[in-house]
Amino acid sequence: MGDAVGALFSGQNWLDPYPVYDAIRAHGPLVRVHEGFYVASGYGAADAVLREPRMLVPDRELTSLYGTADGPAATEDLVLGSSMLRSNPPDHARMRRLAAGAFTPRRVEGMRAVVVEQATTLTGYLDYLGKRGEVFDFVTEFAYPLPIRVICALLGVPAQDQHWFREQAGALTALLEPAMPLHDFTEAGRARGRLDLYFTDLVAQRRAEPRDDLVTALTAAHDADGARLSTPELLANLSLLLVAGFETTTNLLSNALAILLERPDLAAALRHDPSLAPSFVEEVLRYDAPVQLTERWCRDEVRVGGVAVERYGRVLVLLGAANRDPSRFPRPGHFDPARESNQPLSFGAGGHYCLGAALARMEAQVALPMLVTMLPRLALAGPPLRRPRLTLRGYGELPVMSPG
Repeated sequence: MGDAVGALFSGQNWLDPYPVYDAIRAHGPLVRVHEGFYVASGYGAADAVLREPRMLVPDRELTSLYGTADGPAATEDLVLGSSMLRSNPPDHARMRRLAAGAFTPRRVEGMRAVVVEQATTLTGYLDYLGKRGEVFDFVTEFAYPLPIRVICALLGVPAQDQHWFREQAGALTALLEPAMPLHDFTEAGRARGRLDLYFTDLVAQRRAEPRDDLVTALTAAHDADGARLSTPELLANLSLLLVAGFETTTNLLSNALAILLERPDLAAALRHDPSLAPSFVEEVLRYDAPVQLTERWCRDEVRVGGVAVERYGRVLVLLGAANRDPSRFPRPGHFDPARESNQPLSFGAGGHYCLGAALARMEAQVALPMLVTMLPRLALAGPPLRRPRLTLRGYGELPVMSPG
């Protein structure tokens, strides 16, 4: 078990972690690797850990048990510590409640027109490039611009800054990886500092000229009662919502298109019947999840699925492995959009279930049928290049062409 987990952390298997997941799962759905460290790779175990209220995300108190005042743990706390991502009850519920209004089913459905408009514009541009005979990168020209424009519209952030946002997000999300060089931690701290300055200016603008957007709403909550949302929490959550709002959706779109390009039969079916999009997207989320892992810690001993997780124990939850658990999904390595009872854990479960899950799903459900319909000859123009990441799984480059 230790060797299998070590192989996962080594980085050598990040381009295709699924064989390593199988090796880990062979030892059991939830296994103690060594003192204080457990791995959940089975679907039932992962779901139970995520839903257990006594299993906590690594907040400031917990990370202080493992880190030092000036090491990577301190940097991670500085960058992420005041956001919902690194908060537990009651702080997590308080912050999440303030942001949740922007992601209600009604509000998400109200964003559909924005998604359709932006997807149509971007697909039209890809068609223009294809008719010129150009090879282009799908990630740069579509998978990234679509979700960043959508989240910018929701937050009220100027979309013209989207290229700068991508640079900051690339540095910030390095902290989510299980093993990263020290210089990446340093750059993540700098990126968070730059985003803090950016949002400080934007908050000041929204105070002077309020709008119907999330930045204005969160600023008003902060100004009305600083106990509901402190200044560090306001800035941290705005950065989190911006980055999380497009990073995972970019990966979802690129992972999905790669599958469609490998399976022309699936592209033809989606072209013929766009109503298949929801089940297709759900299977993409299961088969090649944009978020592969998360973690939970506990202050006191917690028994999950018959396994006693010791006090201050840490559980690595392998979402990508759980989504391919053969006891939950028959023939898990086979991509099957018609799969019944398909409920992947790609967006988590329990109290920290992703706020933007419905928006990400909707963007993919709109974009993918449009792409295969407006660009029926879309094809790979070179080998796709995976990003050397494990937690956030997607493509760095997906070169394609669309002959006119």
